[in-house]
Amino acid sequence: MNAIALGPLLISLPRLYAIGCALLLWLAARYLLRLPSAARQRWFTGLVIAWLVGARIAHITLHGESYSATPLDTLKLWQPGYHGIGGLLAGLLWSVFALRKHLLALLGSTALLLGASGVWLVLMTVSPLGGTSDISRIPELSLENLEGEEVYLPALVEGSERVVVNLWATWCPPCRREMPLLEEMAGHEGVTVAVINQGEDLLPIVRYLDAEGLTFTHALRDPGQQLMALFEAPGLPTTVLFDGQGNTLDIHVGELTRAHLERWLED
Repeated sequence: MNAIALGPLLISLPRLYAIGCALLLWLAARYLLRLPSAARQRWFTGLVIAWLVGARIAHITLHGESYSATPLDTLKLWQPGYHGIGGLLAGLLWSVFALRKHLLALLGSTALLLGASGVWLVLMTVSPLGGTSDISRIPELSLENLEGEEVYLPALVEGSERVVVNLWATWCPPCRREMPLLEEMAGHEGVTVAVINQGEDLLPIVRYLDAEGLTFTHALRDPGQQLMALFEAPGLPTTVLFDGQGNTLDIHVGELTRAHLERWLED
């Protein structure tokens, strides 16, 4: 899983690791860099801003086609979409500028920044807080659609190259934000999208989809939240990608982006 639940909050693990490494860097800089407090604070504050801007620009540049269709998505800073190498380069450039008159501090800050980046990469690779799901195939489970008809989930793979199963609820803001993207993805040839509501009655589901003008061939209900338990999902939204044979390819917890969905289509 790429996220954990902290109470009611769903926290992205890459973001959580980045915050931890930033705190580690701040502590190391406080005790190891021989800089006046004001200069050190100015450097660190600028470093965080430079890293975020550089990482965001690098990600958008690498996924320019996705963002060209919806340019305003570049401003959705809460969404995933930060490239670590771009952030590191921007941070190094800022350090050179901010500490150009403090050579020893510049060398030390460079070493600390590279060290913190290395720790982040190790955490991303090992993922000590990320659990693994035992789901290797699409569950052999039948659920009802909005018309009350039973749908056998493994049957969704018939004639499909990719099957996307999305767990959502009407009360979940990121679930609602990603719904138009999922509807758009369902229009791609060879892609089957099943949006499976977790734990809600039929009426609020129908009202929400009608109010938003959303139409899905496979809009299903899971009132007992069986899939949440099977996928061991820490929260909503949770989206699982299966191949044409029903094998699990990827699991994403949290809001999806256009770039992420397009990568799923291309891989």
